Parts: sequence; structure tokens; C-alpha cells
Amino acid sequence: MSVPRPPLPRRSRRTAIDGAIALIAILLIVQMWLLTAALEAYLGGRVETALPAAIVSGLLFAAAIALYLFIDRLDREAQDR
Repeated sequence: MSVPRPPLPRRSRRTAIDGAIALIAILLIVQMWLLTAALEAYLGGRVETALPAAIVSGLLFAAAIALYLFIDRLDREAQDR
């Protein structure tokens, strides 16, 4: 059985959301850079870089989705109050 957590104060919740949005932006920038580098390498004849780049890109996407779900959960908790 889980112990109910006290809700975060409004300021703390906003700081957490702002930080998560900043991390999502950074992850997406890194993912775009990775796509550019992988495509350049692939078109240059180094096809062995395609699979590792796709795997890392998938992990970055999963991290961005996890952060989005975190933001969504904080937003729902705020609306329930």
C-alpha cells in the first residue's frame, strides 16, 4: 500500500515543470543533432552508424516521453486541488 504524498507547493511544482520542459528541449536538440550526424555518416558510406544512432534516438525519445508524463502528472495533481 502506498503512502499518500502531500501535494507540492505551487512554486515548487512550477519549478519542476519548467525544469522538465528545459530538459525536453535539450533532449530534442541532441536528437536533431544525432539525426543530422547519422544521416551525414550514412550518406558518406558508413552504414554501420545507422543502427546505433537509431537506438540512441529511441532512448532519447523515451526520455522525452517520460518527462512529458511527469509534467502531465504534476498538472493533473494541480487540477485536482
